[in-house]
Amino acid sequence: MLVLTGCTSSGAGSADGDVTLDLVWWGDTERAAQTNAAIEIFEEKNPGITVVTEYQDSAPYRDKLATRFAGGNPPDVMAMPNRSLMEYSERGALADLNEFPDQLDTSVIPESVLTSGSIDGHLYGLATGLTTIGVALNKTVTDDAGITIPNDLTWTWEEFADFSIEISEKTDGKIYGTGYNPSVETYVMIYTRQQGEDFYTEDNKLGVSETTMRNWFQYVNDLRDAGGYPRAGFFEQQGQSPAQSYLALGTIASQFIPVNNFQAYNEASGGNLVLLRLPGETGSERAGYSIDPSQLWSVAAKSEHPEEAALLVDFLTNDKEGAAELLTQRGLPINPDVAESITAQLSADDQTFVGFITDLQESELPSNYVYPAGAATVADILIQVSTELEFGRLTPAEAAKKFVTEATAAIGE
Repeated sequence: MLVLTGCTSSGAGSADGDVTLDLVWWGDTERAAQTNAAIEIFEEKNPGITVVTEYQDSAPYRDKLATRFAGGNPPDVMAMPNRSLMEYSERGALADLNEFPDQLDTSVIPESVLTSGSIDGHLYGLATGLTTIGVALNKTVTDDAGITIPNDLTWTWEEFADFSIEISEKTDGKIYGTGYNPSVETYVMIYTRQQGEDFYTEDNKLGVSETTMRNWFQYVNDLRDAGGYPRAGFFEQQGQSPAQSYLALGTIASQFIPVNNFQAYNEASGGNLVLLRLPGETGSERAGYSIDPSQLWSVAAKSEHPEEAALLVDFLTNDKEGAAELLTQRGLPINPDVAESITAQLSADDQTFVGFITDLQESELPSNYVYPAGAATVADILIQVSTELEFGRLTPAEAAKKFVTEATAAIGE
């Protein structure tokens, strides 16, 4: 459901040359409340600019955004999915943010962050925040079952499977050990890097091999067959929010999550979650982890008010008062000074998330590449193939072959 809200200040909204900006993103009501609180501060600091905001769940967001652009009514500022940036930029739909140096200051943003939204020297997207993936585990379940949590700094995928199976067995099948979604490409990217490959290469090609995809699919099939992972169809009715997750409902013991959402999941699950690293980093060919943009702020090339739109992106990136309202909703702020400024306000759970990111950054991590054009279609293919695998209509080998064939075609190789 699309939700439309208007944030106005006392000086904005008159008919005397004032500017109205349209800001859209995906997320829930909590994100909306924090974003709108920040926008009120922006409007107070920028009399004459009114920001109208829209948001909705992530699943229909991409279609809604495409419809807006196709209809000639693009939003001025939008949250751009990583997988869609190349596609929109190649169509000339996005403004180069480098063209607004007087409105948008990127001087203190790390170069590694800027490259995640840069294409051929043009900055088409600026990360809204930084995050990565972790394993949220309900310690109440393991404590009650008398199970020792393995060392997440060294555990392998095999050890994670054994751990998950043990949870299922010691809870008499009432709680599955884990319940991650194998069709999320971010998870596959980490696994793929651990095998010495890139899911997407620097020159915008599909880099994951059929062998790696087969092993990824085989792993979840074997884990399901062994009882450590839910039966086929189990997740069909799962909602989008942490409160609707099976982790919160108590029917799975662990789930892969964006680590900036740890607080929401912990609160929804009773407050006894621990945040662990994904398995497989130790002994792999190279690190699988990277620190990624949760999403990107982009400005429409056809915005009637591009300078004001860039000013809004600057506020969302660099303003400490605004950050005090947003906190880590979209990940760790990309401006290091802003990130430091909110530290004292963070809850214990958010401190856990920030510590998780900080510890990872002490290691040498792989670079982030802009996803190639067609990446959104590749994401759909991964979902379709994973569903066919789940219900036994494809074997892991068949699923891998189908995915690599169709994904390669989708990105135009």
